[in-house]
Amino acid sequence: MGIKKVKANTPGRREATFDDFADLTKFSPEKRLVIPKKRNGGRNCQGKITVRHRGGGAKRHVRLIDFKRDKFDVPAVVSAIEYDPNRGARLALLFYVDGVKTYIIAPADVKVGDKIVSSQSLVEIKPGNALQLQFIPAGVGVNCVELMPGQGAKIARGAGNVVHVMGVEGKYAQLKMPSGEIRQVKKECLCTVGAVSNSDHRHISLGKAGRSRHLGIRPTVRGTAMNPVDHPHGGGEGNQPIGLTHPKTPWGKPALGVRTRKKKRSNRLIIKRRQKRK
Repeated sequence: MGIKKVKANTPGRREATFDDFADLTKFSPEKRLVIPKKRNGGRNCQGKITVRHRGGGAKRHVRLIDFKRDKFDVPAVVSAIEYDPNRGARLALLFYVDGVKTYIIAPADVKVGDKIVSSQSLVEIKPGNALQLQFIPAGVGVNCVELMPGQGAKIARGAGNVVHVMGVEGKYAQLKMPSGEIRQVKKECLCTVGAVSNSDHRHISLGKAGRSRHLGIRPTVRGTAMNPVDHPHGGGEGNQPIGLTHPKTPWGKPALGVRTRKKKRSNRLIIKRRQKRK
């Protein structure tokens, strides 16, 4: 993928950058591997907004992605690299020798025509192959890592993400996460070799509010611009400080820098926490 800029005909296009889609080889999805995406505007089954700033946007279809990679020891050929509107990473369309077609998250160095395989035993360590963490040498980057064997990929699925295997000791493999956290995962968990594709996705600048609306993101209003009844920061004549020792959420909970993670059984698997923001 490359980032392109366009002629600044308007203020919105002056700062905007776009994906050139040069890495795509197929521009329409496989019909049997898509389903309509139902939109709820951030509302739950009671009609109450539980996620703010959601609504509108272009219609999309969900691509059915094989996160489990459970067709073991069946070779597949990469037929195409495709765009997915629901994520930043590219998708790879696989043709298995038994006639099955599936989508996977495309690793960075996988190209059309490559042969890849998923196995529970040791296979070649090359981008796109899926195997257990216990067979990955120390220092190798992986993506789409399971947290529990057979559960399906949960870690490092976003564009450009990569997890580095630090080593295997006992029943667990030690992984360095993209955040810098080091944690243990069972060594029988599957992972895909290589980093996730489309690492330049994070450098795209929307440039104008309209592109956010196309993505289904609605405006965010500052708390200080509201009335006291709507937000703890609201009220006052003109530009006023929030009037509190620490900033609060709209529901009065402490915001910015307060730990919200509850006690979990998986805490014992975390060897080193991610670094705090400065």
